[in-house]
Amino acid sequence: MFSSQLVQTDYQMLTLLKRCKTLRTLTQLHTQLIKTGLENDPFLTGNLMLHCAINITNAVPYAHSILHYFPNPTAFMYNTLIRGYVESDHPCNALITFNKMRRNRMSHIVCLDSFSFAFVLKAVANMRSWDSGVQVHCLGIVYGLDMHIYVGTTLISMYAECGWIKEARKVFDEMLAPNVVAWNAMITGCIRCCDVEGAEMLYRRMDVKDLVSSNVMLDGFMKSGEVEFAKRMFFEEMDVKDDVSWSTMIVGFSHNGCFGEALDLFVELHRVGLRPNEVSLTGVLSVCAQSGAFEFGKIVHCYIEKCGFVWIRSVNNALLDTYSKCGNIDMARLVFERMHGFKSIVSWTTMVAGLAMQGYGDEALKLFHQMEDSGIKPDGITFISILYACSHAGLIEDGCRYFSMMKNDYGIEPTYEHYGCMVDLYGRAGDLQKAYKFITQMPIKPNAVIWRTLLGACSIHGNVELAEEVQLRLSELDPSDSGDHVLLSNIYAVAGKWKDVATVRKSMTSQGLTKTPGWSMIEVDKIMYSFVAGEKDNEVTKEAYTKLKEIMSRLRVEAGYASEVIGSVLHDIEDEEKEDSLVTHSEKLALAFGMSRLCDGSVIRIVKNLRVCKDCHTFMKLVSNVFGIEIVLRDRSRFHSFRNGSCSCKDYW
Repeated sequence: MFSSQLVQTDYQMLTLLKRCKTLRTLTQLHTQLIKTGLENDPFLTGNLMLHCAINITNAVPYAHSILHYFPNPTAFMYNTLIRGYVESDHPCNALITFNKMRRNRMSHIVCLDSFSFAFVLKAVANMRSWDSGVQVHCLGIVYGLDMHIYVGTTLISMYAECGWIKEARKVFDEMLAPNVVAWNAMITGCIRCCDVEGAEMLYRRMDVKDLVSSNVMLDGFMKSGEVEFAKRMFFEEMDVKDDVSWSTMIVGFSHNGCFGEALDLFVELHRVGLRPNEVSLTGVLSVCAQSGAFEFGKIVHCYIEKCGFVWIRSVNNALLDTYSKCGNIDMARLVFERMHGFKSIVSWTTMVAGLAMQGYGDEALKLFHQMEDSGIKPDGITFISILYACSHAGLIEDGCRYFSMMKNDYGIEPTYEHYGCMVDLYGRAGDLQKAYKFITQMPIKPNAVIWRTLLGACSIHGNVELAEEVQLRLSELDPSDSGDHVLLSNIYAVAGKWKDVATVRKSMTSQGLTKTPGWSMIEVDKIMYSFVAGEKDNEVTKEAYTKLKEIMSRLRVEAGYASEVIGSVLHDIEDEEKEDSLVTHSEKLALAFGMSRLCDGSVIRIVKNLRVCKDCHTFMKLVSNVFGIEIVLRDRSRFHSFRNGSCSCKDYW
């Protein structure tokens, strides 16, 4: 690629260096430097190292070899290598290079400077190594660089990253004239350490604020759940907003469950003429995925195609997740098959999880093997999806085999999530004793989630004795969880042990425990509507109740439907406030509203925060048959696709 005649001047060399996009072309240029006798030029070699360490993927080891063979490395070369290691998978090598630089400090060429300390402190922050950070700080004091604005700012970030906010604040207070970057670092540190109040006090004290300062505070408010404070700052205090500001608000609304506001803000972003970026697009797609806003998601998809964002892998992955969680696995498959270039492990795992959630266990396993054949090595999250698929499809032997494969073939140590999937696998199949034995033989102490999974299985299969034992374990680990008490009460009720029911409910009252309210959401004309059982204080809810009454009447006449009041307590009745509210559970209200507003032939898509009860499951099947409509219901566990009187889960849920 390069001829020796081309490498004649520094300018020509730098021009050629910019054209190097791979390690192979860079080594060719390095070879020409050696042939022309310029390999010992510190300026040329330093820039070669810089490009190698910063701009070429996985080329830091080559930069290290250049430094190793260079006769008299300069401080710039050492700093470049340290900087390269900071962003690599092995930041500890930055400390090794820094110490080597210290040993050569007697040379007149090498001298530790502010960049040396700032880069190595970033490496320490990435390693979360408090001890190393203190040692570097002490060295900074020895060299008289601790008061340097660049080093001081990095010290603040390092201490905050390690969780030592008091030490970060001490460094900040000792700075003679902190600039806006130092102020922002301190505010960011407070937020990172969950001290939002302290961050806001600093923010209000700033004489000169920039957009970064405001964006940091927006992010802090949203992450701490202070949505109203974030809204006030964004809409009332910020005269200037950039794409980061908008993205922070959209993502923040999503994380705090304010789905409608997130979608509205995305529309407003487009209305004011700003172009959504990668973060805002993935944020709004996350909202669509969580809330089941299928139609809105399709609009975002069209925008992505139109504006050329389809080439961004993270956006594609978010789009794939959206269609999967909105219950349209065919569109998810289409996005997956059309993904340009290399599919990451996130892409494969998201597709596997989507198939698993909708009950396509065999297809999920087939896709897993395709991923292996493509050279992608599965990680722990992939195996959670695979075990989930086996559990929800009743593939017991396959689940056990993949659980063993995870550790034996890939060296992945099981986590609580993997153990929980195995307990769920046995529990759903009705082998409660095997599930219990599995828990008792776990190499790590089972947590409340593990025992709660078994309690749910006891509820499904009506095992009162084992449920009582499991509840004792849960009362030690998480005594304040109301769901455990309600579930045990439901198990007693199904068994006809009403005195025990009363005892459990009385215990809940004495402890001040309340049941988690259930809600369901449905998208109608690109607007999200939420329903909670028992609420009748608005026109939308009244419309839903009126339509539901008509549906119930027709089902009684044509299908002989009668509410299964007692049987319903078998599954998570904590999502409704009273047993007599069974006929108006939130998912029934959402369904009725959808049938009232949507045109014939539309697929009704509902998202519920808790597990659907047995009665509502039966109700949905009957409605799909009598009214000839398709219903897709996503509860906290899985998808249920109702069509022609049957469900995709095949009543195995």
